[in-house]
Amino acid sequence: MALSSMAALPVQAQVVFPSKTLKIVVPNAAGGAADITARTVAQKLSEALGQSVVVENKPSAGGIVAGEMVARAEPDGHTMLLISSGSAVSAALFKTLPFDTLKDFTPVSKLASFDLVIAVAESGRFKNLSELLAYARANPGKLNIGSPQIGTTQNLAAELFVSAAGLTAQIVPFNGTPPVITALRGGEIDAMVEILGPLMPQIQSKALRPVALLSEKRSPVLPDVPAIKEAGGNLSQFNVSSWNGLSVPAKTPPDVVQRLSRELQAILAMPEVKKRLLELSLYAQGSTPEQVSDLLSQDIRRWTEIIAKSKIEKH
Repeated sequence: MALSSMAALPVQAQVVFPSKTLKIVVPNAAGGAADITARTVAQKLSEALGQSVVVENKPSAGGIVAGEMVARAEPDGHTMLLISSGSAVSAALFKTLPFDTLKDFTPVSKLASFDLVIAVAESGRFKNLSELLAYARANPGKLNIGSPQIGTTQNLAAELFVSAAGLTAQIVPFNGTPPVITALRGGEIDAMVEILGPLMPQIQSKALRPVALLSEKRSPVLPDVPAIKEAGGNLSQFNVSSWNGLSVPAKTPPDVVQRLSRELQAILAMPEVKKRLLELSLYAQGSTPEQVSDLLSQDIRRWTEIIAKSKIEKH
């Protein structure tokens, strides 16, 4: 009878995690801050979990391709999405997306925060922000500012800068960071808005010149570069900073989410990881799933208000 009673009990499926190669899908091209962060974390996560962790780049406007791919993936923790302030921007900027940024994913942990910068070519016509602003105001419509794809934080930050400064300028989107750098160095565009980290080699080699950080204060990495708010006037309250993290498909088992979060928090506290990311002007910051979920929700509300206030057209 005892055996019969036991046989009648429902069988609980044991979730084995990880049981195969893990994948981090990055909605940006290789070489940018998202890609660099993902690859730095992937190596350590592979060591911690005893499974390979691969990074797959799926750049597209608004992160649509990457987001849809992960939203439809098996919710078992083996497929992750690199989320960021860009995810919040897309949710606020695009009229429709093939997924719900808040409902179709479960955030796992924050990875890093970082600064955005306006940069020009070292051999170009501008030596500082004042010269760039003066030229743009004297030549309406002639200033060309490059950025990665439409819907990225960098792209909207460029739009916001033009709007806040009261300029008439062209925002030129490219498919990733390297093409923007090439265009700027080749004189095809006058300036670019990008995350600071990926530009550091170009800045250190004197190929590019940073003229202003878009964050609230100066960076310890580049203490001589002013924060854009120091320009005063309409830019005195300007502040655009960025962050990234990881999420998994909705309905991923809570214990798997917590396991990933614990591992990521431990990885981001490692001195060698902090040092590696700081060299690229990325500030390692792990978090609980709840903390990064709140951050994403707050950022969506923030960017929605900014877009409405700045009268930036939705795509």
